[in-house]
Amino acid sequence: MLKRNLLIAAITAGLSLPLLAQADDKLVLYTSQPNTDAQATVDAFNAAYPEIEVEWVRDGTTKLMARLRAELQSGASRADLLLIADSVTMESLKQDGYLQPYLSGQREHYDVSLYEPQGYYYGTKLITTGIVRHQRAAEAPQSWADLAGTEYKGQVAMPSPLYSGAALIHLATLTSNPDLGWDYYQSLADNETQAQGGNGGVLKAVASGNKPYGVIVDFLAIREAAKGSPIEFAFPTEGGSMVTEPVAIMKDAKNLDAAQKFVDFVLSEKGQQLVRSQGYLPASDQVEPPEGFPARSEIKLMPFDAADALENAEANKARFSEIFGG
Repeated sequence: MLKRNLLIAAITAGLSLPLLAQADDKLVLYTSQPNTDAQATVDAFNAAYPEIEVEWVRDGTTKLMARLRAELQSGASRADLLLIADSVTMESLKQDGYLQPYLSGQREHYDVSLYEPQGYYYGTKLITTGIVRHQRAAEAPQSWADLAGTEYKGQVAMPSPLYSGAALIHLATLTSNPDLGWDYYQSLADNETQAQGGNGGVLKAVASGNKPYGVIVDFLAIREAAKGSPIEFAFPTEGGSMVTEPVAIMKDAKNLDAAQKFVDFVLSEKGQQLVRSQGYLPASDQVEPPEGFPARSEIKLMPFDAADALENAEANKARFSEIFGG
């Protein structure tokens, strides 16, 4: 009987080895990156870890999170890790118990404001919001306060926080600043600032000359200016808001070792060089900004509290609607 049990155990162990190897070599990534960026990220990771197969699912953050939460509630989630637009969404998932902490050794190259202290999520790039102007515009605004001046009345376009996640983070950042606050947004509304749609609409409005000035994410304006668009971008003197496209590991990740390797890779110097090559500002202090950006020391950022922004998100949208309509 003992020999028979040992034989069965040996056979069972032998059969389980390929299954375990298959689990360790497969990674499921949910991402809201643009398709080309997502494919480049996966390709770069596979170049470093060819033994790990990566299946990625891509959609906009809102739709992707609706899908993920539906899967989680039904117990059918396949995601091992996430690479999505903003820290507020990650904070929501963390508070709901869907993420697990991982203290990556790469965090020493990141400002503490760019990752969750316990390692639940890490920013992988800095997408700041600043000011764009048409080259033929009469003024050259350098601060948020400038845009509330009478000379800009009816001439400024900005994305709506009712539509854009980056704009909602921008709203939370500026309204928590004692020198700006809700009075600033009221002054923008009084100044007939156009608030609708997303950053792409702002780019189109300013590049076409329909609006001389706009509020927009940095890479979009800088990238288009490099292609010849008649626009210029300014990092505001008070500081900008930021979206960090964080990465996180799911609590029930089936492929934990592979997921940790992916996190380490995107935070590594090689991963951050990829971020730079895609035209974004790397989050790591090991990698210089791409062409068209000033030195990192010249880019001022405002403080941001993801937990506070999450708690006040609906109230912020409601108050914005009262001021601007919508």
